[in-house]
Amino acid sequence: MTFEGVYTPVITPFREDESIDEKAWAEVIEYQIETGAHGLVIGGSTGEFYAMSPKERQAQFRKGHELIAGRVPWLGGVNAFTTGECCDFAVQARDAGAAGLLIAAPPYSIPTEMELAAHCLAIEHAAELPIMLYNYPGRTGVNMGEEFLARVGKNANFRGIKETSGDINRVHLIAREFPQIELICGADDQTLEFFLWGARGWVSGSANCILKECLALYEACVIQKDFVKGRRIMMALLPITTVLERGGKFLQCVKYACELQGLPGGAVRKPMRPMKKELARQMRDALHIAQTTVAAIQAEEAPAKGLVLRQVHG
Repeated sequence: MTFEGVYTPVITPFREDESIDEKAWAEVIEYQIETGAHGLVIGGSTGEFYAMSPKERQAQFRKGHELIAGRVPWLGGVNAFTTGECCDFAVQARDAGAAGLLIAAPPYSIPTEMELAAHCLAIEHAAELPIMLYNYPGRTGVNMGEEFLARVGKNANFRGIKETSGDINRVHLIAREFPQIELICGADDQTLEFFLWGARGWVSGSANCILKECLALYEACVIQKDFVKGRRIMMALLPITTVLERGGKFLQCVKYACELQGLPGGAVRKPMRPMKKELARQMRDALHIAQTTVAAIQAEEAPAKGLVLRQVHG
Protein backbone atom coordinates (compact mmCIF):
# COMPACT_ATOMS: atom_id res chain seq x y z
CA MET A 1 0.00 0.00 0.00
CA THR A 2 0.92 3.66 -0.35
CA PHE A 3 0.17 6.25 2.30
CA GLU A 4 -1.41 8.87 0.05
CA GLY A 5 -3.90 11.47 1.19
CA VAL A 6 -4.88 12.92 4.55
CA TYR A 7 -4.72 10.42 7.42
CA THR A 8 -6.30 11.47 10.69
CA PRO A 9 -4.88 10.12 13.97
CA VAL A 10 -8.22 9.80 15.73
CA ILE A 11 -8.75 11.45 19.10
CA THR A 12 -10.22 9.52 22.01
CA PRO A 13 -13.06 11.40 23.74
CA PHE A 14 -12.95 10.82 27.49
CA ARG A 15 -15.69 11.55 29.97
CA GLU A 16 -14.98 13.72 33.00
CA ASP A 17 -14.33 10.56 35.03
CA GLU A 18 -11.68 9.64 32.40
CA SER A 19 -13.61 6.66 31.04
CA ILE A 20 -13.68 6.30 27.25
CA ASP A 21 -16.87 7.59 25.65
CA GLU A 22 -17.36 4.79 23.13
CA LYS A 23 -20.40 6.40 21.49
CA ALA A 24 -18.54 9.67 20.97
CA TRP A 25 -15.50 7.83 19.60
CA ALA A 26 -17.71 6.07 17.06
CA GLU A 27 -19.14 9.46 16.06
CA VAL A 28 -15.62 10.84 15.55
CA ILE A 29 -14.71 7.95 13.26
CA GLU A 30 -17.95 8.24 11.29
CA TYR A 31 -17.45 11.97 10.78
CA GLN A 32 -13.91 11.43 9.53
CA ILE A 33 -14.97 8.85 6.96
CA GLU A 34 -18.06 10.72 5.78
CA THR A 35 -16.11 13.97 5.41
CA GLY A 36 -13.46 12.35 3.23
CA ALA A 37 -10.40 11.33 5.25
CA HIS A 38 -8.26 9.02 3.13
CA GLY A 39 -7.19 6.93 6.11
CA LEU A 40 -7.17 6.82 9.92
CA VAL A 41 -4.67 6.04 12.65
CA ILE A 42 -6.02 4.14 15.65
CA GLY A 43 -3.85 4.18 18.76
CA GLY A 44 -1.68 7.16 17.86
CA SER A 45 -0.37 9.77 20.26
CA THR A 46 -3.23 12.11 19.28
CA GLY A 47 -5.48 9.31 20.49
CA GLU A 48 -3.64 9.38 23.87
CA PHE A 49 -2.45 5.78 23.64
CA TYR A 50 0.16 6.49 26.31
CA ALA A 51 -2.61 7.16 28.84
CA MET A 52 -4.37 3.86 28.14
CA SER A 53 -4.03 0.34 29.45
CA PRO A 54 -2.98 -2.47 27.07
CA LYS A 55 -6.54 -3.83 27.28
CA GLU A 56 -8.00 -0.48 26.20
CA ARG A 57 -5.58 -0.20 23.30
CA GLN A 58 -6.35 -3.70 22.06
CA ALA A 59 -10.08 -3.01 22.33
CA GLN A 60 -9.67 0.15 20.21
CA PHE A 61 -8.01 -1.84 17.44
CA ARG A 62 -10.90 -4.30 17.33
CA LYS A 63 -13.67 -1.74 17.70
CA GLY A 64 -12.03 0.68 15.28
CA HIS A 65 -11.87 -2.00 12.60
CA GLU A 66 -15.52 -2.82 13.16
CA LEU A 67 -16.57 0.84 12.89
CA ILE A 68 -14.40 1.61 9.86
CA ALA A 69 -15.78 -1.49 8.11
CA GLY A 70 -13.29 -1.43 5.25
CA ARG A 71 -14.27 2.03 4.02
CA VAL A 72 -10.78 3.48 4.48
CA PRO A 73 -7.45 1.91 5.49
CA TRP A 74 -6.35 2.29 9.08
CA LEU A 75 -2.95 2.08 10.71
CA GLY A 76 -2.35 0.76 14.20
CA GLY A 77 -0.18 2.84 16.48
CA VAL A 78 1.90 0.18 18.25
CA ASN A 79 4.38 2.19 20.29
CA ALA A 80 5.50 1.28 23.80
CA PHE A 81 8.61 1.25 25.99
CA THR A 82 10.00 -2.13 24.91
CA THR A 83 10.39 -4.04 21.66
CA GLY A 84 8.42 -6.98 23.05
CA GLU A 85 5.44 -4.80 23.93
CA CYS A 86 5.50 -3.18 20.48
CA CYS A 87 5.60 -6.57 18.78
CA ASP A 88 2.59 -7.70 20.82
CA PHE A 89 0.61 -4.59 19.86
CA ALA A 90 1.66 -5.02 16.22
CA VAL A 91 0.30 -8.57 16.12
CA GLN A 92 -2.90 -7.46 17.81
CA ALA A 93 -3.35 -4.62 15.31
CA ARG A 94 -2.73 -7.01 12.40
CA ASP A 95 -5.16 -9.56 13.76
CA ALA A 96 -7.78 -6.86 14.27
CA GLY A 97 -7.51 -5.87 10.60
CA ALA A 98 -4.99 -3.01 10.38
CA ALA A 99 -3.68 -2.21 6.90
CA GLY A 100 -0.35 -1.07 8.35
CA LEU A 101 1.53 0.10 11.42
CA LEU A 102 2.78 3.43 12.76
CA ILE A 103 6.10 3.05 14.58
CA ALA A 104 8.07 5.67 16.51
CA ALA A 105 11.21 5.25 18.60
CA PRO A 106 10.52 3.88 22.08
CA PRO A 107 10.60 6.75 24.58
CA TYR A 108 13.13 7.17 27.40
CA SER A 109 15.64 4.46 26.42
CA ILE A 110 17.38 6.61 23.77
CA PRO A 111 18.51 3.74 21.49
CA THR A 112 21.36 4.15 18.99
CA GLU A 113 20.44 4.19 15.31
CA MET A 114 21.30 0.52 14.91
CA GLU A 115 19.42 -0.40 18.07
CA LEU A 116 16.42 1.52 16.78
CA ALA A 117 16.70 -0.24 13.41
CA ALA A 118 16.73 -3.62 15.14
CA HIS A 119 13.70 -2.57 17.18
CA CYS A 120 11.70 -1.58 14.09
CA LEU A 121 12.77 -4.64 12.11
CA ALA A 122 11.65 -6.90 14.96
CA ILE A 123 8.19 -5.29 14.87
CA GLU A 124 8.02 -5.73 11.09
CA HIS A 125 9.02 -9.37 11.44
CA ALA A 126 6.33 -9.96 14.06
CA ALA A 127 3.44 -8.54 12.01
CA GLU A 128 4.70 -8.41 8.40
CA LEU A 129 2.62 -5.32 7.57
CA PRO A 130 3.46 -2.09 5.71
CA ILE A 131 5.04 0.39 8.09
CA MET A 132 4.92 4.15 8.42
CA LEU A 133 7.82 5.33 10.54
CA TYR A 134 7.21 8.27 12.86
CA ASN A 135 10.17 10.56 13.47
CA TYR A 136 9.43 12.83 16.42
CA PRO A 137 12.68 13.42 18.33
CA GLY A 138 11.04 16.14 20.42
CA ARG A 139 8.99 13.44 22.14
CA THR A 140 11.21 10.36 21.86
CA GLY A 141 14.66 11.90 22.22
CA VAL A 142 15.88 9.99 19.15
CA ASN A 143 16.23 11.10 15.54
CA MET A 144 15.77 8.53 12.77
CA GLY A 145 19.05 9.39 11.09
CA GLU A 146 20.72 8.35 7.84
CA GLU A 147 22.26 5.18 9.27
CA PHE A 148 18.87 4.06 10.54
CA LEU A 149 17.05 4.93 7.29
CA ALA A 150 19.68 3.15 5.19
CA ARG A 151 19.22 -0.02 7.25
CA VAL A 152 15.42 -0.20 7.41
CA GLY A 153 15.07 1.18 3.86
CA LYS A 154 16.31 -2.15 2.54
CA ASN A 155 13.10 -3.75 3.78
CA ALA A 156 10.18 -3.16 1.38
CA ASN A 157 7.64 -3.03 4.21
CA PHE A 158 9.07 0.27 5.42
CA ARG A 159 6.95 2.33 3.05
CA GLY A 160 6.95 5.84 4.50
CA ILE A 161 8.09 8.18 7.23
CA LYS A 162 5.95 10.70 9.04
CA GLU A 163 8.48 13.47 9.60
CA THR A 164 7.66 15.59 12.65
CA SER A 165 11.07 16.89 13.65
CA GLY A 166 10.32 20.43 12.44
CA ASP A 167 13.70 20.49 10.67
CA ILE A 168 13.12 21.35 7.01
CA ASN A 169 16.52 19.89 6.16
CA ARG A 170 15.09 16.47 7.04
CA VAL A 171 12.53 16.94 4.27
CA HIS A 172 15.36 17.60 1.81
CA LEU A 173 17.34 14.61 3.09
CA ILE A 174 14.50 12.10 2.79
CA ALA A 175 13.36 13.34 -0.61
CA ARG A 176 16.89 13.30 -2.01
CA GLU A 177 18.60 10.33 -0.36
CA PHE A 178 15.76 7.92 0.45
CA PRO A 179 13.24 8.09 -2.40
CA GLN A 180 12.14 4.51 -1.68
CA ILE A 181 10.62 5.75 1.59
CA GLU A 182 7.54 7.92 1.08
CA LEU A 183 7.87 11.39 2.58
CA ILE A 184 4.82 12.07 4.76
CA CYS A 185 4.03 15.35 6.45
CA GLY A 186 3.79 15.18 10.22
CA ALA A 187 4.31 18.88 10.95
CA ASP A 188 1.09 20.76 10.26
CA ASP A 189 2.81 24.14 10.09
CA GLN A 190 5.12 22.90 7.29
CA THR A 191 2.60 21.10 5.11
CA LEU A 192 3.05 23.35 2.09
CA GLU A 193 6.81 22.74 2.14
CA PHE A 194 6.29 18.98 2.32
CA PHE A 195 3.95 19.04 -0.67
CA LEU A 196 6.41 21.18 -2.63
CA TRP A 197 9.03 18.49 -2.02
CA GLY A 198 6.80 15.75 -3.37
CA ALA A 199 4.99 14.43 -0.30
CA ARG A 200 1.62 12.90 -1.16
CA GLY A 201 0.67 11.91 2.38
CA TRP A 202 -0.17 13.93 5.49
CA VAL A 203 -0.89 12.58 8.96
CA SER A 204 -2.61 15.52 10.59
CA GLY A 205 -3.73 15.73 14.18
CA SER A 206 -5.51 18.97 13.34
CA ALA A 207 -7.63 17.09 10.78
CA ASN A 208 -9.72 15.96 13.73
CA CYS A 209 -11.17 19.46 13.85
CA ILE A 210 -10.40 21.01 10.40
CA LEU A 211 -10.56 18.03 8.06
CA LYS A 212 -12.36 19.93 5.29
CA GLU A 213 -9.65 22.59 5.27
CA CYS A 214 -6.89 19.97 5.31
CA LEU A 215 -8.50 18.24 2.34
CA ALA A 216 -8.71 21.57 0.51
CA LEU A 217 -4.95 22.08 0.95
CA TYR A 218 -4.22 18.53 -0.18
CA GLU A 219 -6.45 18.92 -3.22
CA ALA A 220 -4.80 22.21 -4.23
CA CYS A 221 -1.21 21.04 -3.83
CA VAL A 222 -1.19 17.33 -4.58
CA ILE A 223 -4.05 16.91 -7.04
CA GLN A 224 -4.26 20.30 -8.79
CA LYS A 225 -0.57 21.22 -8.39
CA ASP A 226 -1.76 24.77 -7.75
CA PHE A 227 0.78 25.98 -5.20
CA VAL A 228 -0.39 29.58 -5.44
CA LYS A 229 -3.79 28.49 -4.19
CA GLY A 230 -2.09 26.13 -1.76
CA ARG A 231 -0.09 28.98 -0.30
CA ARG A 232 -3.27 31.00 0.25
CA ILE A 233 -4.92 28.09 2.06
CA MET A 234 -1.79 27.48 4.12
CA MET A 235 -1.76 31.14 5.14
CA ALA A 236 -5.31 30.72 6.42
CA LEU A 237 -4.35 27.63 8.41
CA LEU A 238 -1.22 29.11 9.99
CA PRO A 239 -3.06 30.80 12.89
CA ILE A 240 -4.44 27.38 13.87
CA THR A 241 -1.14 25.55 13.47
CA THR A 242 0.58 28.27 15.50
CA VAL A 243 -1.84 27.81 18.39
CA LEU A 244 -1.60 24.03 18.16
CA GLU A 245 2.16 23.74 17.83
CA ARG A 246 3.18 26.55 20.18
CA GLY A 247 0.36 26.78 22.70
CA GLY A 248 1.55 23.78 24.71
CA LYS A 249 -1.92 22.21 24.77
CA PHE A 250 -2.20 20.48 21.40
CA LEU A 251 -4.78 17.87 22.34
CA GLN A 252 -6.85 20.21 24.46
CA CYS A 253 -7.01 22.69 21.56
CA VAL A 254 -7.99 20.02 19.03
CA LYS A 255 -10.72 18.64 21.27
CA TYR A 256 -12.01 22.12 22.07
CA ALA A 257 -12.18 22.98 18.36
CA CYS A 258 -14.16 19.79 17.76
CA GLU A 259 -16.63 20.77 20.46
CA LEU A 260 -17.05 24.24 18.94
CA GLN A 261 -18.33 22.56 15.78
CA GLY A 262 -20.70 20.16 17.48
CA LEU A 263 -18.29 17.23 17.27
CA PRO A 264 -17.40 15.20 20.36
CA GLY A 265 -14.00 16.02 21.77
CA GLY A 266 -14.25 15.18 25.41
CA ALA A 267 -11.75 15.61 28.19
CA VAL A 268 -8.07 14.61 28.30
CA ARG A 269 -6.61 12.12 30.74
CA LYS A 270 -4.28 13.22 33.49
CA PRO A 271 -1.55 14.31 33.85
CA MET A 272 -2.80 16.72 31.18
CA ARG A 273 -5.10 19.45 32.38
CA PRO A 274 -7.78 21.61 30.73
CA MET A 275 -6.70 24.64 28.70
CA LYS A 276 -6.82 28.23 29.95
CA LYS A 277 -9.51 30.67 28.77
CA GLU A 278 -7.06 32.82 26.80
CA LEU A 279 -5.78 29.85 24.81
CA ALA A 280 -9.39 28.81 24.16
CA ARG A 281 -10.10 32.28 22.78
CA GLN A 282 -7.05 32.10 20.51
CA MET A 283 -8.14 28.71 19.20
CA ARG A 284 -11.70 29.91 18.61
CA ASP A 285 -10.50 32.95 16.66
CA ALA A 286 -8.00 30.92 14.62
CA LEU A 287 -10.66 28.35 13.75
CA HIS A 288 -13.00 31.07 12.52
CA ILE A 289 -10.28 32.64 10.36
CA ALA A 290 -9.30 29.33 8.82
CA GLN A 291 -12.79 28.15 8.01
CA THR A 292 -14.10 31.42 6.58
CA THR A 293 -10.97 32.12 4.54
CA VAL A 294 -10.69 28.63 3.05
CA ALA A 295 -14.42 28.63 2.24
CA ALA A 296 -13.99 31.96 0.41
CA ILE A 297 -11.02 30.63 -1.58
CA GLN A 298 -12.99 27.58 -2.63
CA ALA A 299 -16.03 29.69 -3.52
CA GLU A 300 -13.93 31.61 -6.04
CA GLU A 301 -13.69 28.50 -8.21
CA ALA A 302 -17.42 28.05 -8.76
CA PRO A 303 -18.03 31.21 -10.84
CA ALA A 304 -14.87 30.55 -12.86
CA LYS A 305 -15.97 27.00 -13.69
CA GLY A 306 -19.43 28.25 -14.62
CA LEU A 307 -17.92 30.82 -16.99
CA VAL A 308 -15.86 28.16 -18.73
CA LEU A 309 -18.93 25.96 -19.21
CA ARG A 310 -20.95 28.86 -20.66
CA GLN A 311 -18.14 29.67 -23.06
CA VAL A 312 -17.88 26.05 -24.20
CA HIS A 313 -21.61 25.62 -24.73
CA GLY A 314 -22.30 29.15 -25.93
